Amino acid sequence: MAAYRAGVLIGNWEEDACLEEDRLRDFMHRRERGELLIQKINKLQDNLFKKIRLSVSKDGFVRFGDTVMLLHPDSKSWGERCPGACGSLTLAINLDEISLYSAESLQAPCGVSGVECVDPVGRNTFCILSVDGGAVGEPIRFGQNFRLGTTGGYSDQMLYLASDHKSFIRFAKKSHLQQVFLTDKLSYLTCWQATFLDPQLRLEHEGFPVPANSKMIITHCHTNRSLAVPRSFWTWSYFGKEYEVICHTYLDSHKAEEDKNYWVIVTGNPSDEDGTMIDRPHPHPSGIRKNEFCEET
Repeated sequence: MAAYRAGVLIGNWEEDACLEEDRLRDFMHRRERGELLIQKINKLQDNLFKKIRLSVSKDGFVRFGDTVMLLHPDSKSWGERCPGACGSLTLAINLDEISLYSAESLQAPCGVSGVECVDPVGRNTFCILSVDGGAVGEPIRFGQNFRLGTTGGYSDQMLYLASDHKSFIRFAKKSHLQQVFLTDKLSYLTCWQATFLDPQLRLEHEGFPVPANSKMIITHCHTNRSLAVPRSFWTWSYFGKEYEVICHTYLDSHKAEEDKNYWVIVTGNPSDEDGTMIDRPHPHPSGIRKNEFCEET
């Protein structure tokens, strides 16, 4: 029996050739319209990691309309309680894999997490919005309701930080406490308040402007629970290691909030357009730096 030569076509060769041409034509058409999976992911990453310029506070207070970062400050006790969880964290958008691979833009509801990135980018910057009709530029005061909105680097949408009482079907995945999420619907669930750090001086500071770049407590109005990062609950996501953010008030033996509830509203550095106030060096107490003192002596 004679063997086939290399140029002999067998089987459904014509159908296979037509199918391959259709696949190539469909691929070229989807690539032109930007519908390929790699194109969607690259576009999403470009927006989430786009550099954002924070608002500069001229008088040291936080105002409506400011673009800021919510920073969970570092503490010496973190190394003892949660090894490997040292360093400052920022509140950021957290996308699950389904949303990451299927959506071209942010879809509500969306999760949030604490990330180690302290550079202002699209996913960890928020805009402070008024609830009671306060004008843009007016300072926020302790005890006053406000909203925290984020665009995630996009320009055609706004998601708002929200929370709600936990239930049998709605709770944080790791700690099973009250979850925090982003939504596109305005309601009382998206209202927050800034509370003075010292509980003994809290009543005296009610109604005073909120200082920027200082520790404070951020409380959810509907549930009266404080925003927190326990740091003992974390997951691996597409962006790396991220810590769970919840609404839960942690109190010590003196009925004061623990450092799990501490937050800092970070503003921009006036001497560096792309920097923040946490990057600004602290002045020496005597008004002169150590190396300058050595040079003079």
